[in-house]
Amino acid sequence: MKTIRKIGIIVLLLMLYAYVCYFTFLPSNYILFQGENLPLSTIWGISVEQVDTTNPNLTSFSSSYGAQTVSKVLNGLEAQNSGTVTLNLALFGKVPVKEVTVNVIPKTSVIPLGNSIGLKLYTSGVLVVGMSEIQGEDNKRYKPYEGIDIKEGDRIININGEAVTCTADLIEDVNASQGNDLHITYVRDEDTMQTTMKPVKTGEKEYKLGLWVRDAAAGVGTATFYEPSTKSFGALGHGILDIDTEELITIANGELVTTNILSIQKGEKGSPGEIRGSIENSKVIGEISKNTNFGIFGQIQNTNYLGVDTSKAMEVMEREKIEIGKATILCSLDGKAPKEYEIEIQKKYVNNNQNNKSMVIRVVDPELLEQTGGIIQGMSGSPILQNGKFVGAITHVLVNDPTTGYRCICRYDVKTNKRSKLKNTHMLQKTCEYFFYGKRE
Repeated sequence: MKTIRKIGIIVLLLMLYAYVCYFTFLPSNYILFQGENLPLSTIWGISVEQVDTTNPNLTSFSSSYGAQTVSKVLNGLEAQNSGTVTLNLALFGKVPVKEVTVNVIPKTSVIPLGNSIGLKLYTSGVLVVGMSEIQGEDNKRYKPYEGIDIKEGDRIININGEAVTCTADLIEDVNASQGNDLHITYVRDEDTMQTTMKPVKTGEKEYKLGLWVRDAAAGVGTATFYEPSTKSFGALGHGILDIDTEELITIANGELVTTNILSIQKGEKGSPGEIRGSIENSKVIGEISKNTNFGIFGQIQNTNYLGVDTSKAMEVMEREKIEIGKATILCSLDGKAPKEYEIEIQKKYVNNNQNNKSMVIRVVDPELLEQTGGIIQGMSGSPILQNGKFVGAITHVLVNDPTTGYRCICRYDVKTNKRSKLKNTHMLQKTCEYFFYGKRE
């Protein structure tokens, strides 16, 4: 009897663990193309019902208890218009446990690019990237930031009621203070905060805060696609992180520019290699408006620099139709027209909505392997094609195997996970770094 009771308790705990795991890892948001099935499965005792029926373009649906795939009851969406549906997951139809939002978007056609491009990003405010002591005019060491709730990754946007748009603004405001308290407004994540700091006068008769700040960044990567109807583009397949804080840079604006490829460092085990380029004397291709975890986005002003061929537009493939096996990537290694190279899709993660690692690919093209050794930094954003459709973009390279990397589907905008043994295949170059204490230690 005791043995049966123990077995019952163990089974109950395992079931409880299964339910906890299910709800923990189940995404709260899905984005699907029209006609694409929702990759959501229920477990025993969980029902799924549509909460928001205000959108007449979407058919109401519900699933019965049991381990059935909800996509079976979503087939009606294939013939429907785009829209948003909120699904309520409930235990035995009575106890609400989670809401899932499904955004259905129209099928889209894009023109794959693969061109090497340069990027210039300008932050919204100035980004704090470090701190250090200041030597005052009395030769003593000071830390104006000590005891102040301001840290690396914060963005200073206002001082004494005046907007701070660049480092020059901050320097001017600090010197104008003549050592009096500064009322500083800054942003951390999405929260706006305020603090007060007292600048220190140095031997050079300047006033400083002991903060390192930066207002711009630049680098080289690969353009992914161009969408003609909106003149919009996507690039990189991952966001640009600040090299010091490793946080996604919040930008005010930016420029997509031409680049000159200088050299290629071949990738090897333990070193992913890189495409080295210059953006000096570059020409403006377009404007950058968004830096997201899934790439850089904006609008193209001059398609001539990219050699856009509107006849090469192709549909974006639904993730469930992507096949394991042969595919190709487009990229330019010499600054000329992009070439197509063979790869293999080894794994796909159909249910992954958390980050931009939706698939594992391997480079098999002999010519590309000879030139680069596989995927190297600067190739991030290279479009992936299969069966005449656009699949996604290269995002990361496995450092211990440069022939292998990840790619994303370029339409999911959710928070990405921390990197482990991965590197974004895009080398960020720091520019316009200012530090306020004479010497970095």
